[in-house]
Amino acid sequence: PQDARRHGIAMVFQHLSLFESLTVAQNVWLGLETRASLAEVASLVQQKAQAYGLELDGARPVFALSVGERQRVEIVRALLTKPRLLILDEPTSVLTPQAVGKLFGTLRQLSAEGCSILYISHKLDEIRELCERCTVMRAGRVRGVVDPRQETNASLSRLMIGEEPKALEHRVLQPVPVALSVKALTLPPLDLHGVALHALSFELHAGEVLGVAGVSGSGQQALLAVLSGEDRRAAVGCVELLGAEVSKEGPAERRRRGLHVVPEERLGRGAVPEMSLSDNSLLTAHPLGLLKRGLIDRQAEAKFTAACIADFDVRTSGPEAEAGSLSGGNLQKFIMGREISLQPRLLFVAQPTWGVDIGAATAIRHRLVQMRNAGVAVLVISEELEELFEICDRIQVLHKGALSPSLDPRSTKPEEIGRWMIGAAEVAA
Repeated sequence: PQDARRHGIAMVFQHLSLFESLTVAQNVWLGLETRASLAEVASLVQQKAQAYGLELDGARPVFALSVGERQRVEIVRALLTKPRLLILDEPTSVLTPQAVGKLFGTLRQLSAEGCSILYISHKLDEIRELCERCTVMRAGRVRGVVDPRQETNASLSRLMIGEEPKALEHRVLQPVPVALSVKALTLPPLDLHGVALHALSFELHAGEVLGVAGVSGSGQQALLAVLSGEDRRAAVGCVELLGAEVSKEGPAERRRRGLHVVPEERLGRGAVPEMSLSDNSLLTAHPLGLLKRGLIDRQAEAKFTAACIADFDVRTSGPEAEAGSLSGGNLQKFIMGREISLQPRLLFVAQPTWGVDIGAATAIRHRLVQMRNAGVAVLVISEELEELFEICDRIQVLHKGALSPSLDPRSTKPEEIGRWMIGAAEVAA
């Protein structure tokens, strides 16, 4: 890697490569071939971040950042190396439409100045807008080399997954009871660099998909921690599940009520990397008879895991494979399959298709909509606006710990959501 950097090659990884115990500025400093001081690098980080609309605080430790904020660190670090070849792997998954436009302007300027750009993405609109040549890969083989400006999303999809993605079927459901009620939820941050929540009030009905949009680091992690029961500081009366007051209940009690959660951090929170997929199934599926008289029923555990693998097309050697050996997309499919197989009454999902290929992303979105059609209350926290517009009945935007009004994706443009994400709509109001 050091030799590659000296040759002018810079890479923004989809799976991030940062030291969690160090600050943003220290991580960038380590990746630069420079004699500049840490203070000088911190100033450069701030200037570059502001120039490209990537909000960053150089003094924050990386462990306190969300996944999206960490990706911004990678992007800024790569841009500071003044690369001759810039490789970007899914770089816009954490950006607002406005920030994507600004990044594309930067990439075009770099290209005009002689920098070669290799852009890896499953977002077909971006490929068609930005790229001059497109190599399509599927199952480790090149399926075609085309000029994306002459292609349609449908034709590119056929190359990528062998067929056009099936349209999602949203059934019209009768009015149903409230499954989740949040009232005047106000909380200070858990740590110095956290985000406070300000008087959040909203409802989620059974048979509905509610999307929560927002730039990474706007309070999504804090909100999910409260809803899942990891953070039990909410005042009594703030959180109700299926008519029951649960503000002080933990994750296990809420799971018994029918709530299941898929966090954005796959390894370490959604799954234990050193444990087998079977043992990872046991973490949340043990009430399904995987334990008998206090002992693990290995046969039942393997059967449940094999069913998840088959149902969600998880590419792995089998139930005994370590979770850490799976690709990000396959691990995400396994975690989603595990929680959906438990037949939840409420399902809260953060970044459901982060780093997942278009075929798997389509399958996951179909399953979420199928659950909604079956009467499950689904809350999706995502920075993928395209995803939210595709699957949600309503969208609310989280910005600096405050929620926007409920927005109808059928009558709201992505640019309007983007304005709420950066606070412009709030200022105008």
